[in-house]
Amino acid sequence: MADTYLDLVNTPLPGRIAKALGLPRPSVLRRYSPGETLALDPVLVAGAGAGADALADVLLGWDIEVRRHVLPGEKLSAAVVVLDRAASPADLAAPMLELGQAVRLLVPGGRVIGLLRSSADTTNPAEAAARQGIDGAIRSVAHELRNGATANGIVLRGDATTTDATTLGALRFLLSGRSAYVDGQFIEVTSLPAASAADLAAADTAAGEGVPDQPLTGKTAVVTGAARGIGAKIAEVLARDGARVIVVDVPAAGEQLARVANSVSGTALQLDITAPDAAARILDHAAQRYGGVDIVVHNAGITRDKLLANMDASRWDSVIAVNIASQLRMNEQLLASPVFSGTGRIISLASTSGIAGNRGQSNYAASKAGVIGMVRAQAAAFDGGGRTINAVAPGFIETDMTAKIPPLTRQVARRLSSLQQGGLPVDVAETVAFLASDAAAGINGQVLRVCGQNLVGA
Repeated sequence: MADTYLDLVNTPLPGRIAKALGLPRPSVLRRYSPGETLALDPVLVAGAGAGADALADVLLGWDIEVRRHVLPGEKLSAAVVVLDRAASPADLAAPMLELGQAVRLLVPGGRVIGLLRSSADTTNPAEAAARQGIDGAIRSVAHELRNGATANGIVLRGDATTTDATTLGALRFLLSGRSAYVDGQFIEVTSLPAASAADLAAADTAAGEGVPDQPLTGKTAVVTGAARGIGAKIAEVLARDGARVIVVDVPAAGEQLARVANSVSGTALQLDITAPDAAARILDHAAQRYGGVDIVVHNAGITRDKLLANMDASRWDSVIAVNIASQLRMNEQLLASPVFSGTGRIISLASTSGIAGNRGQSNYAASKAGVIGMVRAQAAAFDGGGRTINAVAPGFIETDMTAKIPPLTRQVARRLSSLQQGGLPVDVAETVAFLASDAAAGINGQVLRVCGQNLVGA
């Protein structure tokens, strides 16, 4: 559903009136289009040390103008602050204060990205304090930015470096228009075994400006719940990025599903994902049509909202069956099947309701929190191999479902995020496509929120 207020305040006179009255003034976000240039204006790489120097050299190789210090009055496409050597809270002052100068110079839709090491990887109290301090600082910066700019972080785990292929893949995503509605979030990356298939593939997609617009070429993807809404958009974006797409939904949605399949030049499979043989049928279809499957997107989900005091067993059980029990069963069968690629990707749709809860959604929140728990626990089965499992947790997204929310409530929900607007289905789809790509080979067991930073403190 269109956000009429957003459109209105981005015209001259209503924009001036909104400013004078102190009303929210959400900006039109910079979203991805094939062939986009990552940075039209210079990018600041702040921070001292070998990690910052090496990253600056890589960005120069991407044909990006790089600045190592702020030049007064010069506009910036992005500011990347490298804090991988922070050993105590005192080490944060100089780079963060320079970042403070840089945010004044960001162009609309600019990006702030922090690179840091994980506080979980140290037992030194001062190091842990510094690393966790960076987390809090970057999230706070995200709340301060305007004009559609975002701030996010990349957390280096283990021996990952600022120039590992998987780090650069995450950096490219956060610099691009694909991350328009990802704000105040952190992506943990690990290094990959040298010369492994995953490492080589990630290195190819992290390399300079010659990255293809179709990074999923040659891959086969399955999207459940694909007949409409976010699922249909995920299928569209995966196909745009080169994947062969199998769209799955219940027989009752067969007509809509066929339209989606035709629009992405894919194939349609009508089935109930709660059926015991659902995964077997999907695997058989993929093997017969395409020889295998590389990407599985668990998007199918339902709501049966009711206050817990009024909840009945059928509402509770149906939501759990579709939203989490089906995924657990299907993942077991996927992992056991040779049809599922050795570099396969599983991406599950969670929700911010599963993180913060939501009134009247105890069943839905339980199912989506369950998805998060499943992804984090099952990551161990993927660790060290070429496969990954991750989740995407959307916040307020403009869909047919949110269009049914009462108008005043809907307006409030839109303005609660740092970006002061709801996201679009394409924002979720872009994040799913990134996690499905070889560039995300070192990201495993993560939950990436696509919420415009609409959770307090998150």
